[in-house]
Amino acid sequence: MKFTLNVDHVATLRNARGETQPDPVTAALIAEQAGVDGIVVHLREDKRHINERDVRLLRELITTKFDLEMAATEEIIRIACDVQPELATIVPEKRQELTTEGGINVIDNIQLLNEAIGDLHKNGIEVSLFIEPEIDQIDASVEIAADYIEIHTGVFANCTIEEEQFDELEKIRIAAKHAKKLGLGVNAGHGLNYTNMKIFRELSDIDEVSIGHAVLARAFFVGFDRAVRDMISIIKGTF
Repeated sequence: MKFTLNVDHVATLRNARGETQPDPVTAALIAEQAGVDGIVVHLREDKRHINERDVRLLRELITTKFDLEMAATEEIIRIACDVQPELATIVPEKRQELTTEGGINVIDNIQLLNEAIGDLHKNGIEVSLFIEPEIDQIDASVEIAADYIEIHTGVFANCTIEEEQFDELEKIRIAAKHAKKLGLGVNAGHGLNYTNMKIFRELSDIDEVSIGHAVLARAFFVGFDRAVRDMISIIKGTF
């Protein structure tokens, strides 16, 4: 299982004072040195944390996989096609939300997503759709030629009752296996942390996890490099 680090909240902290530090690009470079497999950022329409400067510098400087999370809007698709990330992950987006609250409804947005995927594919960019662990959403993703899905793990991560957590884990396991059978790559993310990853890492059909907030929160106490390395150790099962 690979690990891509989301550095959005480094930018959130930077922007809180309108300063230039901490720089999410520097954080990404430190994370690469620590051993992550890729860097993830979400370029929102309102640029509330990651901005276009960050995206373009990351594309220029990082040497691992670059995953650009994005809404399927004309402006952001244009930027993605120009920047050329290895992967574009299409997510739902609401201005009032603190963070992405759930998966995109592929079935209800199939024409819009089909056009967005076509535009990205024309520019040589693979596409992932951030969805709930639901079979019909996976089938719809295949129908419009997505390359990957990213399974929303927020419900699993927020479970406080062990039985409910294992029920959610089983839903994810079934969804991932189904997606694999259909030829999709399978990523996962949202709310994963140093505790629940010890359970989640046992899912053999998950190719990659995207984690950000938990790593940044731990970094305040142990340092950024150490926080990244600790997560890598948990994912590899050596922690």
